[in-house]
Amino acid sequence: MTVSAPIDEGLPHWDLSNIYRGLESAEFTRAVDDLNRQVDDLDQFLESHALARGRPPVGAAELQAVVEGYLERANRTLELSGTLGAYVRSFVTTDSYNTAARQWLSKLEQVGVRLRQAATRFEGWLGDNAGGLPALLAESGLARDHAFFLKEAADQSRYLMSETEEGLAAELSLSGGMAWSKLQGTVTSQLRVPFERDGQVDMAPAMSITTLQNLAWHDPDGEVRRRAYAAELAAWESVREPLAACLNGVKGASATLNRRRGRANALHGALDQSRLDLATLDAMLGAMQSAFPVFRRYLRAKAARLGHAALPWYDLFAPVVPIGQGERHFTFSQAEEFIEQQFGHFSGTLAGLARRAFAGRWIDAEPRAGKRGGAFCMWLPAARESRILCNFDGSLDQLFTIAHELGHAYHNQCLAGKPALQTLTPMTLAETASTFCETLATDAALAAAASPAEELSILESFLTGATQVVVDITSRFLFEQEVFERRAQAELSADDFCEIMLRAQRTTYGDGLDPRYLHPYMWAWKPHYYRADLSFYNYPYAFGLLFGIGLYAQYQTRGPAFVADYEALLSSTGEAAPAELAARFGIDIRQAQFWRESLGIIEGRIERYIRL
Repeated sequence: MTVSAPIDEGLPHWDLSNIYRGLESAEFTRAVDDLNRQVDDLDQFLESHALARGRPPVGAAELQAVVEGYLERANRTLELSGTLGAYVRSFVTTDSYNTAARQWLSKLEQVGVRLRQAATRFEGWLGDNAGGLPALLAESGLARDHAFFLKEAADQSRYLMSETEEGLAAELSLSGGMAWSKLQGTVTSQLRVPFERDGQVDMAPAMSITTLQNLAWHDPDGEVRRRAYAAELAAWESVREPLAACLNGVKGASATLNRRRGRANALHGALDQSRLDLATLDAMLGAMQSAFPVFRRYLRAKAARLGHAALPWYDLFAPVVPIGQGERHFTFSQAEEFIEQQFGHFSGTLAGLARRAFAGRWIDAEPRAGKRGGAFCMWLPAARESRILCNFDGSLDQLFTIAHELGHAYHNQCLAGKPALQTLTPMTLAETASTFCETLATDAALAAAASPAEELSILESFLTGATQVVVDITSRFLFEQEVFERRAQAELSADDFCEIMLRAQRTTYGDGLDPRYLHPYMWAWKPHYYRADLSFYNYPYAFGLLFGIGLYAQYQTRGPAFVADYEALLSSTGEAAPAELAARFGIDIRQAQFWRESLGIIEGRIERYIRL
């Protein structure tokens, strides 16, 4: 592929007009009314059977009637609530100034509380009746189709508080953990920073924090990166107190609920959500930590290429090859063409999904004020479509980000048509297809490299991402681990959070980075830290990278015969644990050897990078 500088073009905003015509449209308000009716029906159904914990188990006929009735109603309601929630979030995440969207989100969150209360009531009752499940699964086809969900729900019911306490916790989440999370999203998305460039200060309006971060990470001018990094830290400094309050609120609420539910700690709950055991996590983290020395070699080699004795944080993501000499930059249409072409080499289904996403304006790519940073993919189940948010700046890294998010959309497509309760995928497996697709794009770019400089540029982009997932993810894990331990004793100050973050970065990056220039405010802007229902979001990304690379190695060996088995795996991620799905491919994720082999592929690319 030719190397070219980007030309000016309007970056796309996503289009959801085929879902509803707007927040004020009649079909949207009817759908919300219908959702409320469905939740009312679910509540009335559970009440009619007097579901409650602590009562004697019911007979086989009653068990079947309740389970089948709940499954039918819950699947229907979850599909509609998922569609409405994603639709409203499409406005909130791209324009946090939209007060109407935020009000609708608040209303839907209240409906979500009722759904969680109904689910808790059913799951607690199911746990008391777990002895009847084997006979039920033999008798009922609908229950058999949902066997994994039913068994998991019954097993996890042991960590529920009383029905009254769980109901109260769900209601209080709206003014507790979820409120803190929304405040963090609003503060960070609306943060604007004056920044001088080319002799002019960008002040009217000031630059959005996401645009500034793109400069700090990817601008070809090292001095611009250094000043943007300093401006970014100053910006976080200006809002650190409200963000520290948010993080204290979220982690405090999580710790309290874990304790009241009988969890050993926050990691215990996170592992169950991931469907992993501690042995698997220890094997993976141990293999990652043993690979730190080679990642530090990469970082020292990058520092030398950029003329540093040690690599400062503001050059962690910096291009090492100038534009026109191998460093690729893309217009959005060039990124689209490249991704579609490379996906087509894997399967027509994947390429067709990408074409549909680009042509249907599923992607919101423009960085702008009020828009969340980072990238994500969300599913609209009623429409069987995805939507992707990114902040495109023309870099190869952002092209890989789009490929990554399209991998999530591909996974969604493989799950499409299944009832909602059969698609509940843990984050560990949710990152499999995204990593795989990003690896496809990376491998294709490397294969097409026309010169050592171009190969170096591609390796740089890949290794930057891999370092984030292996090294930085570990720093985030260590950060969150210490935050939970200390938050159990008292609230932490913004200085405490910065101190913990810097210590975690020094432990993981070691001499790979200049200790004078780290990033103490990584805790301030990463939204995953602010999810009260999702602690330790970090390690599933490492799982996804290394599991995805391991599967990609099998694809390289098996070729087209691999595709059908792979799509079958993706379609089953809501109905099996990762260890079971991995075993289909002869992989034992509880053994460090698998993780070392995947890391070995990355290490081979580091050695190639150093030789170039």
